[in-house]
Amino acid sequence: MIRRRTLLAATGGALVGSALATGTAHADATIAVNPGTSYGTWEGWGTSLAWWANVFGNRNDFADLFFTTNSVTYNGTSLPGLGLNIARYNLGACSWNAVNGESMVASPNIPGFKQIEGFWQDWNNEDPTSSAWDWTADANQRAMLQKATSRGATTELFANSPMWWMCSNHNPSGAAGGGNNLQTWNYRQHASHLAATALYARNNWGVNFATVDPFNEPASTWWTATGTQEGCHMDPAVQAAVLPYMRSELDKRGLTGVRISASDETNYDTARSTWSSFGSSTKALVNQVNVHGYQGSGGRRDLLYTDVVTTSGKKLWNSETGDSDGTGLTLASNLCYDFRWLHPTAWCYWQVMDPSTGWAMIAYDANTLQPTTIQTKYYVMAQFSRHIRPGMRILDTGVSYAAAAYDAAARRLVIVAVNTSTSAQTLTFDLSRFTTVSGGSGGLVPRWNTVTTGGDRYRSYSNTFLSGKSVAVPFAAKAVQTLQIDGVVI
Repeated sequence: MIRRRTLLAATGGALVGSALATGTAHADATIAVNPGTSYGTWEGWGTSLAWWANVFGNRNDFADLFFTTNSVTYNGTSLPGLGLNIARYNLGACSWNAVNGESMVASPNIPGFKQIEGFWQDWNNEDPTSSAWDWTADANQRAMLQKATSRGATTELFANSPMWWMCSNHNPSGAAGGGNNLQTWNYRQHASHLAATALYARNNWGVNFATVDPFNEPASTWWTATGTQEGCHMDPAVQAAVLPYMRSELDKRGLTGVRISASDETNYDTARSTWSSFGSSTKALVNQVNVHGYQGSGGRRDLLYTDVVTTSGKKLWNSETGDSDGTGLTLASNLCYDFRWLHPTAWCYWQVMDPSTGWAMIAYDANTLQPTTIQTKYYVMAQFSRHIRPGMRILDTGVSYAAAAYDAAARRLVIVAVNTSTSAQTLTFDLSRFTTVSGGSGGLVPRWNTVTTGGDRYRSYSNTFLSGKSVAVPFAAKAVQTLQIDGVVI
């Protein structure tokens, strides 16, 4: 996590050209929602499970908090369930057995709760029904995976590193110098481990992985033998060599409907570089491009969207992001940048629970592994995830501080906006391009408010009304608000 906090500070970068003019609202402004421009159908919100699920995988209250929209009591406080509907399962790279006198080399800096146990533990036998495989491993994370699935979540399988014995130095945290660490003769075996897990999950856990990604930030060079987590550098040429094996290993197990996602690079610009390096046959193997959001407000989101969606016709997800700002203001701001420029159809937070109060939505103690405080970031996430729901169409707002989604069946428009400035402002939402805008009874527009500096935490209000086809809403400094406008027809 220290690595990612440093990365955010180091890659603030220049914003997309026109975002400089529209990226931050500092005064009263009018935002025109454009139903004529749509950026696809929303697939949902998610989180990766390891490492928090390795600690709390047996907790039903956390499963309800994160994977339902129910009201859930935690430590005497009633919380709004976030309604996440994507769970990313981390296939582990660790085991503590010896094979032919060889065993895993662990980084001296990796804590136990970040060591995820893999299933294929002995390279001498590839048969997943043999004793070389331990399907009782990783019990806690698997428990949360099944809880998420039973609550309706879509699932993705990914690997931070190949199994330790597939790595050149037997260290699943990375090579000494941060270079390629997957042995060339284990390219197929890495894919086989993933595919066998997908098949076993379908047959035994009731989990049908929709996508499988064999990489995690593979082009990054910070995966070293002294790292604090599992990781493995694989340059784009190695990735291109692994991907055909991934497809063939899935297909030969009858998993032809499981799609491949890649490459989960750490930021938008690295994702563009990796994608552009792939030839057409490699790109054809990838159904969905995953990218991580660790470039913060920097990076050319717009060019990645053009390369992946417009030119290549692929799905695009922000499959992992996070930041050290526990107030949630950074999350809201960067998420609105994603809606404006990246146009993903799904968005996943890295760890909804974390020892760092900044990174966490709900924190826990790294030493006692006991859950602690609820961060304001949790409520900011609720402003988005409880209201922009799967199946809605994402519409254009023309600005980088507001997102809009439309539910045609319910005739409902949802707008989430953030005031990033240090002073209060009034935002007026112009809905004149819609055919009909009636609102609730008397033109009521229900709204929810979180002030990231303290005060309202996902508080609901019923005191805002339409004025014709517009609605004006006062925003406190550094506040995030959600509007629900019913009776809307495009």
